[in-house]
Amino acid sequence: MKDVDWDEDDPFEEQRERVESPMRRLLFEYGRPYWFSATVGLISSVLARALDLLPALMLAVAIDAIFYDATFAEQVPLVVLPEAWLPTSQDGQFWFVVAVIAGSFAFGAIFHWLRNWGFNAFSQSVQHDVRTATYDKMQRLDMEFFANKQTGEMMSVLSNDVNQLERFLNEGMNSATRLIVMVIGITFLLFWLEPQLALVSLAPVPLIAVFTYVFVKKIQPKYAAVRSSVGKVNSRLENNLGGINVIKSSNTERYESGRVENVSQNYYDKNWEAIWLRIKFFPGLQLISGIGFVLTFLVGGYWVFTGTAPGPFTGTLETGVFVAFIMYTQQLVWPMAQFGQVVNMYQRAAASSERIFGLMDEEGRIERDEEADELEVREGRVEYEHVSFGYDEDGERVIDDISFAADGGETVALVGPTGAGKSTVLKLLLRLYDVDEGEIRIDGRNVRDVSLSSLRRSMGYVGQDSFLFYGTVEENITYGTFEASREEIVEAAKAAEAHEFIQNLPDGYDTMVGERGVKLSGGQRQRVAIARAVLKDPDILVLDEATSDVDTETEMLIQRSIDDLTEERTTFAIAHRLSTIKDADQILVLEGGSIVERGSHDQLLENEGLYSHLWGVQAGEIEELPQEFIERAQRRTARTEAGDDDD
Repeated sequence: MKDVDWDEDDPFEEQRERVESPMRRLLFEYGRPYWFSATVGLISSVLARALDLLPALMLAVAIDAIFYDATFAEQVPLVVLPEAWLPTSQDGQFWFVVAVIAGSFAFGAIFHWLRNWGFNAFSQSVQHDVRTATYDKMQRLDMEFFANKQTGEMMSVLSNDVNQLERFLNEGMNSATRLIVMVIGITFLLFWLEPQLALVSLAPVPLIAVFTYVFVKKIQPKYAAVRSSVGKVNSRLENNLGGINVIKSSNTERYESGRVENVSQNYYDKNWEAIWLRIKFFPGLQLISGIGFVLTFLVGGYWVFTGTAPGPFTGTLETGVFVAFIMYTQQLVWPMAQFGQVVNMYQRAAASSERIFGLMDEEGRIERDEEADELEVREGRVEYEHVSFGYDEDGERVIDDISFAADGGETVALVGPTGAGKSTVLKLLLRLYDVDEGEIRIDGRNVRDVSLSSLRRSMGYVGQDSFLFYGTVEENITYGTFEASREEIVEAAKAAEAHEFIQNLPDGYDTMVGERGVKLSGGQRQRVAIARAVLKDPDILVLDEATSDVDTETEMLIQRSIDDLTEERTTFAIAHRLSTIKDADQILVLEGGSIVERGSHDQLLENEGLYSHLWGVQAGEIEELPQEFIERAQRRTARTEAGDDDD
């Protein structure tokens, strides 16, 4: 089995390249309905951060006004209240400062709470909407999309990528607001207190801007690679856990451990490249920010200590102002260093949003008309007229110029060797894919002209791979017919020969079947799936080897029930065991995507063509088969083993 080259294969690369302005789209398309919580968070964050700056300012006032026997009015204009409102005594000034600082902490706590509520409500709401919208879009995509993508990759988009958006909308926007307020507020206060010293403290800012710009340019492609590699890990793990029975029975645990190690190593390498860049960037950014603090302490300290303005500076520097500068410069270091964290979260969110919106913008080959008329099946006549189809638009045709008709109530069987295209023919009826040429009609109406929901609602499908959801037996039988009563459920189970074994389960119809129905045998799963179709009471029934996993005795019982079920409805049946379809009204024999024979069982046996040879194989008449049939079977098997299996 060949591994995918994860370094070259990014399943969402094509989708990501088509996305424009993903973050703008996130905020304006999905964030707009929650503007109130976002506004509360933003305004509260601004006010909370502004109040965080007040204690240092009041400390400067206290040092110069209280401890140096001066009045508030004699200091630099730090207090923006009318002079008549300010206390003149030292005791009054002291308690005034205490009250302001205490008030700043009290109101700051309130605004911090509102900030957290606002940003969390906003981010959680957007996260919920994006995840549900992405899933809704994903499940509406064509089967062609799922054939080319792995489950783990899609899970990565719904889980990891959506979570990255939530982190940015909460932590990222919160940190960005803090950064903006602190930088602008501290810059304003520094220039207000002493413009000359402010130039010294803020000297490293241009260097920080250049340093961050370089980081952003280098980190963005690395995060895109990390997001893709996470999906590869998820895909491999999901594949292996789903196939654990095969792994154990094949004794390939060591082999699979090696494959997991390979994809994990790829993720490690991609992630380490991004980590290596980050761990060089953040300390460097902090070092540059620290230069401003050292210069401030050196120049300001000398100025206060000697009482003489150094170099080109003029005037005097009060002790309180110097202390405020030291505190504000120290407070400035962390927001400036945190700027890299904000950019980091933004780039991660941008990479994730590209994948999310790339998936949302994916267009399938099936055209959906939301205003199309509902399909009302009256007679149940189905017609295929010159139908051709290929899974790749420019690739080889899997179905080539097929035409036939089934009258209402008839049973049409499709038989033929593996890879003949039997399942594909019926997938076109369900519009899991759309025909490339020709038409499929039900009661004279083209299936492309009716709503997709009404088309599929009129059909019941039972496949050879009977998928059961995690839940109870009853929940799986009623899937799609959720309002059914217990009596109706039991009758459907009896019709599918499932009631007896269900009663013998530990909790009967309330027994949990496990993930994918793992607690039931293959035959039991098929009977539950048949009961599901019986309960739906469809106008048209599609059976794709519906009894392939049951023993001969159970098949006989189920076949009896299926005969009752198909008596008054149009039925299409695919079978490799020809004994199950020999009583069909019409048998179509497919080979290479075309109908090569048609007729009843007896007519086809008389023709001594492909059908009679297939019947001979199952009857054990191997020696009587013509050499030409054996050689054709060998060629078909070779094509199937090479991966050309379009059954």
